[in-house]
Amino acid sequence: MTTPRRGRVTQHRVAQTVADELRTRILNGTDDYRLPTQDQLVQEFGVSYPSIREAIRILETEGLVTVRRGNVGGAEVHRPDETSAAYHLGLALQGGRVTLRDLASGLQMLEPMCAAECARRDDRLDVVVPALTENIEKSKALVDDGVAFTQTAREFHDLVVSFTPNATVRYVVSSLVALWSAQEEAWAEALTGRGEYPSREQAQAAVRTHQKIVDDIAAGQASAAEHMACAHLAATQSLLLDRFDDGIVNASSTLAQQAIRGAQSLRR
Repeated sequence: MTTPRRGRVTQHRVAQTVADELRTRILNGTDDYRLPTQDQLVQEFGVSYPSIREAIRILETEGLVTVRRGNVGGAEVHRPDETSAAYHLGLALQGGRVTLRDLASGLQMLEPMCAAECARRDDRLDVVVPALTENIEKSKALVDDGVAFTQTAREFHDLVVSFTPNATVRYVVSSLVALWSAQEEAWAEALTGRGEYPSREQAQAAVRTHQKIVDDIAAGQASAAEHMACAHLAATQSLLLDRFDDGIVNASSTLAQQAIRGAQSLRR
């Protein structure tokens, strides 16, 4: 067995120490924080260029920086947000071979709680209800377009979660909603291509249910909003799970990543 060279081990430890410090700066810094140049980092930490480059590679594999090459190169900083949370949680579920039916069941427990929390907000009539109502109006205009309707109707769920006051709940549940949205949008495309997409009447029924949830939220009826959201999820999820095999959660596909980014854009 070949023993690793001591110099390489020492360089990795130095790089890890530098990466630890830079990671802390990124996480604790302002949104416009920028990494110093490699020359500045070498001077500040008193280490070699290879150690600095390895430290930056560590941060790059964690998704905290993107290294640009060329004349305008440098390291662009990315603060973790709901998008990165959804992606990494999704990879964990995919690696654990968690099924879509299991994901659906989890959402039935967690997402309705977000609807209840929206109903408890003192500012719900000024902040929550107008945004959800606007989404419903968009959905009404798309009931004859299966794929577009599904995407817009799924945004309703993203919005409900995004207005949940508790940040911990918001990050976790929004990650799960984004993963389910990716699968549902894939199913919508497949069904539309086969001419089997749910009818106009079914789409209109979904819109009416969304409106009932909004009415409960507007009235401050948290329990009613939670119950309606749970029943709605169970119905819409079973419609799709019964048509397709119960596969494994997939966060690594291009469609999944697009859905995750799309959910995040609603919160900006």
